[in-house]
Amino acid sequence: MGTYCFGIDVGGTTVKCGLFLTDGTLVEKWEIPTRTEENGKAILPDVAETIKAKIAERGIAKEDVQGVGIGIPGPVNENGDAFCAVNLFWGFTPVAKELSELTGLPAKAGNDANVAALGEAWKGAAEGSKDVVLVTLGTGVGGGIIVNGRIVSGHHGAGGEVGHAAVDHDEEESCNCGNKGCLEQVASATGIVRVAKKELAACQDDSTLRKLERISAKNVLDAYKAGDAVAIRIMEKVGDQLGGALAVFSCVVDPETIVVGGGVSKAGQPLIDCIQKYYRKYAFSLCKETPIVTAKLGNDAGIYGAARLVLQDA
Repeated sequence: MGTYCFGIDVGGTTVKCGLFLTDGTLVEKWEIPTRTEENGKAILPDVAETIKAKIAERGIAKEDVQGVGIGIPGPVNENGDAFCAVNLFWGFTPVAKELSELTGLPAKAGNDANVAALGEAWKGAAEGSKDVVLVTLGTGVGGGIIVNGRIVSGHHGAGGEVGHAAVDHDEEESCNCGNKGCLEQVASATGIVRVAKKELAACQDDSTLRKLERISAKNVLDAYKAGDAVAIRIMEKVGDQLGGALAVFSCVVDPETIVVGGGVSKAGQPLIDCIQKYYRKYAFSLCKETPIVTAKLGNDAGIYGAARLVLQDA
């Protein structure tokens, strides 16, 4: 059994890398650029090179490394095959197999949001919980579902794609995924701005948001926390849709903990309270008191979860 493992989180611009002890202690973290040119063909070789360089730099024996886990943006099945990764310009890629061949180490791969959920369940806000739903509110809405300590990736690798749950059946505009009325269109940073613009256009009420040249999600959340009446209506709509969606997921998973992460979660407890209010309204009776908490690991959730991924079957 090795003493070390690597956790890798591939983003559109940077690859986050972590060297861990197998007990979950982060020894060192660093980043390398994500080279997406030529259909991202350099990404996995670059990851393999940085791992080999770190092993050499620290004088670690290869047999002391249990393996490498990697999270990527896109659907990944349980064999570690990516069907596509749009931001990386990949088509079908057997990620785990290729990374294992390049490094000579056991490798596991998962979807980045699922892997982040695993990280939060292992060493983050849901530490000690076996059943977890994570929703990440960033530019889009991602998610991850952990049942009995393991990622639910599903048949197509689309398990945990909570951002594309249909929550508004009257929506006319299309989501990036091609459907209409997705949670992402309401609860992401860009979604909150969309809701804000609609609300401001539909009413004449005075609001600090009207004085801004360009509205951001942070502006809306700051105005909400300051008691701005229009911002309160905007966030009540967001809370209603997001809390309702989480109530549906809890009927399926019955999580011990629900974790909210991503940049929007920096709004803290007022946002959580707004989501929790509507979650309780819609949730099944046994699930109403499920705690909703803010993610703890931030940008490190992916490397923690990727490390955990490779340790699970060791």
